[in-house]
Amino acid sequence: MEAFYERDGGGFVATELTRGPWDPGAQHAGPPAALVGRALEALPEAEDFQVCRVTFEILRSIPIAPVAVEARIVRPGRRVQMLEAELRVAGEVLMMARAWRLRTAPVELPEEATAIGAGPSLPSESGPTSFLPSGHDVGYHTAMELRFSSGSFLELGPATAWLRMRHPLVEDEEPSPLERTLIAADVGNGISGAVDFRRFLFVNVDLTVQLERLPEGEWVCVDAVTLPRVRGNATAESVLSDERGRIGRALQTLLVAAR
Repeated sequence: MEAFYERDGGGFVATELTRGPWDPGAQHAGPPAALVGRALEALPEAEDFQVCRVTFEILRSIPIAPVAVEARIVRPGRRVQMLEAELRVAGEVLMMARAWRLRTAPVELPEEATAIGAGPSLPSESGPTSFLPSGHDVGYHTAMELRFSSGSFLELGPATAWLRMRHPLVEDEEPSPLERTLIAADVGNGISGAVDFRRFLFVNVDLTVQLERLPEGEWVCVDAVTLPRVRGNATAESVLSDERGRIGRALQTLLVAAR
């Protein structure tokens, strides 16, 4: 396996590199989100626009199987466009996305208004802990390199982790900055669990990524906190950065339940 997805006619076949930690037959949400992002970037006029916000609705877990992705422009415009996309397995829509993309053009702004604050530093090497043990030799946990700046999967509370793709999203393609961001942004709740995952489960029903700029380089930082509530819901909030500093943020809505 050399990529998260292999081409199959007009669609793709998910490889074991997409496997998430909870179900051996299901994908982690990051790779399909990135694959949808790839389809959004392939729409006409992409070079003149930047995707500045995309929300993914995760209708149910996505199996490791052949997938089809379709994207379209639903609200054309010279400066602002709305995009939509769907990911299907066996004809069933399992993930939907809606995105805003804005035309990019130079704007003279005060320097103090555009300064990028220094973000967390990339650790020089991996620490003693890495991904949550999944019990499987191959999956998202082996396909992504992970370095914690603070916290860990087995430590409760906020955490900051850097992620880098070890493999391309699609065979023989260099991942785009948007793909690198989307494949990492869904780990926010996973790294910053507020309660013991052995006693409670979290069901991630969506992912919203807001991008102020696209990342530079291979590494994306996720600085996350998860906020559970007693009525069984939770929010996971993440600040996203590259080695220059902040690039945007991610937000997840979660169902919380006892195992």
